[in-house]
Amino acid sequence: MSATRRIHWMKYASASNFYPLANRLVPLFMGLAIALAVIGLYIGFFVAPVDYQQGNSYRIMFLHVPAAWMSMFIYLLLAMYAIISLVWRVKMADIMAYSLAPTGAMFTFIALLTGALWGRPTWGTYWIWDARLTSELLLLFLYLGYMGLYSAIPDRQRASRAASFLAIVGVVNVPIIYFSVVWWNTLHQGSSFSVSEGASMTSDMLSALLLMAFACWAYTIAVVLRRAQAVILERKKVALWASQISKNKEA
Repeated sequence: MSATRRIHWMKYASASNFYPLANRLVPLFMGLAIALAVIGLYIGFFVAPVDYQQGNSYRIMFLHVPAAWMSMFIYLLLAMYAIISLVWRVKMADIMAYSLAPTGAMFTFIALLTGALWGRPTWGTYWIWDARLTSELLLLFLYLGYMGLYSAIPDRQRASRAASFLAIVGVVNVPIIYFSVVWWNTLHQGSSFSVSEGASMTSDMLSALLLMAFACWAYTIAVVLRRAQAVILERKKVALWASQISKNKEA
């Protein structure tokens, strides 16, 4: 039974099988992302109560926190696909890693931007070289470095290997981001939600936060699948072009 299930899912490692699956999933997850975001933003900005310490400025949390979560989680996925690409030479794993990077960079940038906007009324400054802020900025550089390194090397296999190694090495930064408020005396506040201790917020705030987190996740699935489809088509065109040049030279 497990072997049959494993074979069933392994068939989507083929671009020809992955492409039609993505066509079915993209509209579903994009629609889900829009619906969840609308409901989450409505609850977060119009239903959730005013915070007794930060007033209404805390509402940027409903954009900032999900973006920060996604920035770290997407990087872990990217590194996982990079390992699969390096060890088992699965082409779709390389395509998925490459497709995840721009979305991860976008969420990292949003987390940094919204954090700066939230920090101004809370801390009195847009930026401080706090451990969490600095490590999150480093995460953005890792995403940009991955994409830049991949684009800078003409040979695709060499580019994939070099970028994959960078992605895997960069994983060490993710736990630093997450545990920085525990390991060091930082200005950044601790987590408002944990599995062991529950949430230090009202049910309306928590509902809006989780809805926005799921909206960001559904959006990521839709956008990454569509980008992966574009990469598949681009690489097929390049391969066809190279094949035609080779035939012309032989003729």
